[in-house]
Amino acid sequence: MTYRDVVSRQVLAWACTAIGARMPVAMAPLALVFLVRERPGGYSLGAILAAAYVLGEIGGAPVFGMRLRPERARVQLAVGLAVGTVGFLGLGVFPGAHPAVLAGFAFVAGGAPAAATGGLRTLLSELVPARSVAQALSVESILTAGVWAVSPAAVAGLALGVAPRVPLLLAAGLMAWSVGGLWLLPARWGGGGAEGEGEGGGGGDGPPLLRVLVGAWPVYVVGAASLALLGLAELVLPALLEQRGIGVGWSGPLLTGMAVGGGLGAFVYGLRGWPGLLRTRSVVLMAGTSACVALAALIPATAGIAVALVMGGTLQAGAMLTRNLSLREVLPPGALAAGYSVMYAASGVGYAATGSLAGALLKVAAPSTAILAGVCLTVAMTGVGWWGEVRRARRGACAEGSGGGAVELGGVGAGAGSGAGVEGAK
Repeated sequence: MTYRDVVSRQVLAWACTAIGARMPVAMAPLALVFLVRERPGGYSLGAILAAAYVLGEIGGAPVFGMRLRPERARVQLAVGLAVGTVGFLGLGVFPGAHPAVLAGFAFVAGGAPAAATGGLRTLLSELVPARSVAQALSVESILTAGVWAVSPAAVAGLALGVAPRVPLLLAAGLMAWSVGGLWLLPARWGGGGAEGEGEGGGGGDGPPLLRVLVGAWPVYVVGAASLALLGLAELVLPALLEQRGIGVGWSGPLLTGMAVGGGLGAFVYGLRGWPGLLRTRSVVLMAGTSACVALAALIPATAGIAVALVMGGTLQAGAMLTRNLSLREVLPPGALAAGYSVMYAASGVGYAATGSLAGALLKVAAPSTAILAGVCLTVAMTGVGWWGEVRRARRGACAEGSGGGAVELGGVGAGAGSGAGVEGAK
């Protein structure tokens, strides 16, 4: 396995565009917390605004993602990113507006460009050979980790050193940049135009697209649990640091360390194939990530919190990659772009669930207690997803034994280039 096939001028252009589209996503939750933290009940309000942003992503990703058409991909993605730019601009220009107005801007900023992740990922899969899709996924995860490493420090530095509105204005500028970057990429993906058309998952003879997507629900549940842990660390960390008597400005560097750990984990995961079923690897990695986040809530020293978050980020990156590879196994080619968007929405559900829980608990409990409650929620979600994957695998084995063609979830290694004829990424 090698990253050599992923290095090209086209992939570099894709990376520049993806940075502009994804850095605002990484900046938004913490930026919203800093935007209103000096108001009465600021941390709770910030968590609510972040939840509104993520709710926009949850609604926009499946709605717009399922409507993406290969032949109009560039225009559709550009419109969504442009409207998202307006949402971020509204937050930065009117920081003192009524909370309901801010929540509306946050919802638009999250929802309008939510299909960009799935669309850009589909374009990336067109730019690399089929044998290198797993490495492309790792590169994408490394890029995402880099974005998340830079974003918290940038948000904390700009919000505390310049003005709370500046990070959101920067996010608007970056998203506008990504609109222009789309014209450096192919205008469409695929050759036949079948993907995303009609209701079939991979053509007119297949089952309805919605049915195909719903069938992969266990993958979405564990993916949601993985991002839920990231939401806990990001949204509650400033309040946790205050509880520990540590300067809130450390939230940026600590989250940067977590993201750096994620980049390292993604790189190592893409270097080789790993033993065991994908669902087993996922549960092990999620258990380790949950333990790290729980330790971060309990350790009083800054250095201990930093180590726990770095280790958690390393394991979380591997957990997300297993989920993305599992999704690629169970969906036909025609459903991949929509599936990426649904996974994005499902991850947002996990983020919003823990963010809302943490925001409510911060009013009546210590930040460390809020984090531990969120960890319990993510462990429960992981268990439900694992049970669903085992159940699906058993049904698939029974169908194969009776002459059916069901695909067992997790039956292909992480380094596989295809699963049951499936080509694509994540």
